[in-house]
Amino acid sequence: MDRFDKDKRSEIMKSIKNKDSKIETVLRKTLWSKGYRYRKNVNSLPGKPDIVFKSKKVVVFCDSEFWHGKNWKESKHNIKSKREFWWPKIERNIERDREVNETLEEMGWTVLRFWGKDIIKNPDSCCQKIIDNLK
Repeated sequence: MDRFDKDKRSEIMKSIKNKDSKIETVLRKTLWSKGYRYRKNVNSLPGKPDIVFKSKKVVVFCDSEFWHGKNWKESKHNIKSKREFWWPKIERNIERDREVNETLEEMGWTVLRFWGKDIIKNPDSCCQKIIDNLK
């Protein structure tokens, strides 16, 4: 890999939003409209959860299919270029998600993860799953 490719990818990675994405915003607005209040992007917790209900010890992550490797065994073959970069990166994201889940659960938190397309297609259903865990 030459230096230009590495620098270019580095710039691309910096430009990717890590908070207030469309999927997070859709889910938060749905929760808010139903009267639920939360904290967002709490960096004192492992994984910096997207939505946090501190008093109920419930955290929510809004995961995009690409970055978090939905159906990874099948979908990784759809990546046609720079596989040597993307495969390890996404596999590490998947591993990190597992580690974060385990750590939070050991701390007594309930961890909920939703795929981006599920949030966009049916935010009310995702919201209901959260509400059910808050009760």
